[in-house]
Amino acid sequence: MKCRISAAIAMLLLMALSIGSCKKDDGAQTPVSDTEAQTISQEDAAAEGEYDDITEMGLAAGADLQTGAVDNGRIATDGNTARIRIDLFVNLALKLGPCVTITAEPNDTTFPKTVTVNYGDGCICRDGKLRKGKVILNFAAPIRKSGAVLTITLQDYYVNRAHIEGVKTITNLSANGAVKYSVKISGGKVAWPNGRGFTYEGTKTVTQIEGAATATCADDVYSTEVNTTIKYANGINVTKNSETPLIKAVACHWIAKGKLKITINNRVLYVDFGTTADCDDSALLIWANGQVGITLP
Repeated sequence: MKCRISAAIAMLLLMALSIGSCKKDDGAQTPVSDTEAQTISQEDAAAEGEYDDITEMGLAAGADLQTGAVDNGRIATDGNTARIRIDLFVNLALKLGPCVTITAEPNDTTFPKTVTVNYGDGCICRDGKLRKGKVILNFAAPIRKSGAVLTITLQDYYVNRAHIEGVKTITNLSANGAVKYSVKISGGKVAWPNGRGFTYEGTKTVTQIEGAATATCADDVYSTEVNTTIKYANGINVTKNSETPLIKAVACHWIAKGKLKITINNRVLYVDFGTTADCDDSALLIWANGQVGITLP
């Protein structure tokens, strides 16, 4: 995945929740304090980031499967059996660290195929985070093939002290040379040792709308549609839905166009990124009785 906007969306929750907490409670919903608003936004951003990392791990492994079958320009073989060279999993290895074990079964060029990323009892990765457990990637077909499905399951998976669960299903919807894929999270759950945590469900569809005709990624532009729900045990529910697709260019740090709806229990807010796709850090936060200009993180 060349562009990720989930973390930026999650950080917007701090502003949205803070404004929402200042509004009058209707008595039928759980109030959200400023402290709780900040905690929720930070937890949401962290969880979104980790789930996105898992997606990128799967896409990197998919790209490496093709490379790993090639040795000096030929299909690598053991005798007459085509095999996968795990040492050629460069994209995946760069995202993980030297202490991770990667296996492929069957270790040949056929599909379906299962790639297991095993962090063991603990591995400090290149991003400085401590991970343990397994990420299991089940490829029904080469992920670059239109219609291919990748199912990712987590087995006793921890990032630092957070226990992360759930199943991710990535479906390649690409056509006519343009990248498009959907990502679905089911049974998502994040829990910390202090007892905090939430359930997480959602879908995202990412479509390349510019740059498909060139080899460089600098001119790529992506459209993302989002629909996610977080539920806390204390009664706070947060949903995020794209009213119109969120447009982000690889060359721009911010989402430049589109409208995001954020619902906190029964409170509804909107983040309007604009309609012109100009690259700037400004947006409009809108609620029932007002609006305010905001600077994007």
